[in-house]
Amino acid sequence: MIKAHIEPASKVAVLTLNNPTSLNALNFTMIDTLYRYLINWRHNDNVACVVIDSAGDKAFCAGGDVQALYHAMQQAPKKACPAAEDFFSREYRLDYLIHTYSKPIIVWGSGIVMGGGLGLFAGADFRVVTETSRMAMPEITIGLYPDVGGSYFLNTMPGHCGRFLALTGAVINAQDSLFVGLANAFVCNAQYPQFMQALYAQKWVGEKNHDSQLIEVVLADLAESSAANIPTGNIEANLTTINTHFSEPDTANLIDAFLNLQTDVLWLHKAQRNVQQGSPLSALLIDKQLRISRKHDLKSVFQSELVLSTNIVRFSEFSEGVRALLIDKDGKPNWHYKNYRDVPNDVVASFFKAPWSSNPLHDL
Repeated sequence: MIKAHIEPASKVAVLTLNNPTSLNALNFTMIDTLYRYLINWRHNDNVACVVIDSAGDKAFCAGGDVQALYHAMQQAPKKACPAAEDFFSREYRLDYLIHTYSKPIIVWGSGIVMGGGLGLFAGADFRVVTETSRMAMPEITIGLYPDVGGSYFLNTMPGHCGRFLALTGAVINAQDSLFVGLANAFVCNAQYPQFMQALYAQKWVGEKNHDSQLIEVVLADLAESSAANIPTGNIEANLTTINTHFSEPDTANLIDAFLNLQTDVLWLHKAQRNVQQGSPLSALLIDKQLRISRKHDLKSVFQSELVLSTNIVRFSEFSEGVRALLIDKDGKPNWHYKNYRDVPNDVVASFFKAPWSSNPLHDL
């Protein structure tokens, strides 16, 4: 499910997510394979940079394989689900490695890039989007929260855009992703072969800063010729509305006001619907996790996300959300709490207490 190769003459290594029938959703095997190759290539003198791309036209990566996690949770004891907890631990370890990698990593984020796919994408040095890119952290719709480092990169976005995207699961395109800093280059998808050929022609020296400058020049040339094809975004056009509503400190008051917003913008209507149909508990967990993560460095963010994710899979909400959206597909999740004002503060606080004496990611 992962194809890997190195162009010997060029020192360009390529990792291809190769599970297009599932929109390249990440499973254990894919995560472990990506991690193993990246670890092995760190000190390989025949590798100067790494490209991560995908097979198929529809998606770079639609997220983690949450259907497999659902079945694991159904078979697990009443509380702990070792398989699901191990999945998150391995996934976050991979994402952290990408963020801190010693050689330039380029991710070609064409098509759907959501959830776990954004975890791979956001940590790369060069994050390329195309005219088909569709990005989101839609975890509120399945009773989860934007993990895979989302607690970190959502907090780096301008104004209150990160909070908006986290609480609404709104889908953004290439223009939007550039505006919020999630991507740093737009190139037409048809230019991928030209991009690779340009990489192969570079004279690498094996020093990250120098080699990154070579990649910047390649992408800048392609971005210039692609600029006329970038789609019109939604975030910048609605930034005043986003900042006005999502600056409200109290989560419940924020949601009330946003759901009562009168607007003719279809994109905002969809965002309202996501909040209305999403997990009320998740909304509170999302906002609290973002708030506490503002003070954390990257390592601490991943450690805190593992605490929250581990506690979530020991509760019913995530399983029910996946069932309704992806298993039975009835679109009618029976959320544990029907309204965000019904969730006791001590229940929310309990999800942020470590369930073990030592965090499995203590050695990041």
